[in-house]
Amino acid sequence: MSVLLVEAFYGGSHKQLIDLLRENVDDCVSYTLPAKKWHWRARTAALYFMQAIPASPSYRVLFASSVLNLSELVALRPDLATLKKVLYFHENQLVYPVRKSQDRDFQYGYNQVLSCLVADVVAFNSSFNMESFLSSISSFMKMIPDHRPKDLDKLIRPKCRVLHFPIQFPHVTSRPEVLLSPVEEEKEGLLSLSSPPAPKALCLSPEPEAAILDQREGTGQAEAPSHPREERGPGGGKEEGDGGGEESHVRPLHIVWPHRWLEAVHCGCYPLCPKALVYPEIFPEEYLYSTPEQLYKKLQGLCRRPYVVRRHHVKVDTSSYSWAALKEDFRSLLAYKEDHHP
Repeated sequence: MSVLLVEAFYGGSHKQLIDLLRENVDDCVSYTLPAKKWHWRARTAALYFMQAIPASPSYRVLFASSVLNLSELVALRPDLATLKKVLYFHENQLVYPVRKSQDRDFQYGYNQVLSCLVADVVAFNSSFNMESFLSSISSFMKMIPDHRPKDLDKLIRPKCRVLHFPIQFPHVTSRPEVLLSPVEEEKEGLLSLSSPPAPKALCLSPEPEAAILDQREGTGQAEAPSHPREERGPGGGKEEGDGGGEESHVRPLHIVWPHRWLEAVHCGCYPLCPKALVYPEIFPEEYLYSTPEQLYKKLQGLCRRPYVVRRHHVKVDTSSYSWAALKEDFRSLLAYKEDHHP
């Protein structure tokens, strides 16, 4: 096996990607850890994989998500240091929302910076994810009391690229005639009203208790109401994944790649998204709002004129985010060139 897939948090989108690669990329083998206790996965997974991954002269490429401390793994396993090392960011810990900067655990972001420094290629699922990470390194390192490293972003940026998370969309034969609306009930990311059937729409909760956009800084970052608990995943969802359960929208605005949204749009939902974070990267201006008042106004208009949504075709080409469209990019990413030098 020439491609070594390593996933320290095998759940949610992390699992989906590993499964896709394992099924569609030739000559690969995977080693994973269950998707729970992500804090401990980030801290100690390298030590586990040091023992779990057997030595083999056939390895050529190592692919891992940013939950793993890649620098520790290649230090513990010098035989893996010579491989082409690809690091994939589903989320990054430098802008993970916390109420107070003192609440941020320095170690997780520090691990990701170190992993980038030893990786040969660093791929992000969105431009927002990449730029928010790179632009935050300098300020993040100021948490170090003295003798701070400088210009780390300049060392990392040349290795970086955007490679969207690939989605296997279901086959849809007709548009849904189920409802959606704003305020009554939120379930699995969709809002619904107990009223006559209307078209389905998709929006984020505008409630400040759910997430707060920091407009003062102009950063568009989301703040969370509490410090992340041990059982939540690296992106803020439940430890078993990032797509369901009561915990799945604890931080609905902290999204660096909204694959669940794209799946919903592909199935006929009308999106209403914050004009912040990753959303402007995907959705045209007509689907964005800047304030809760703008969201309420848009929802009010759609409730009064539901035919607008029924007749509307969302102006987002979801096929460009499909596995069919992205598979060659991933295969190229995992390709090994004989002239590779770590």
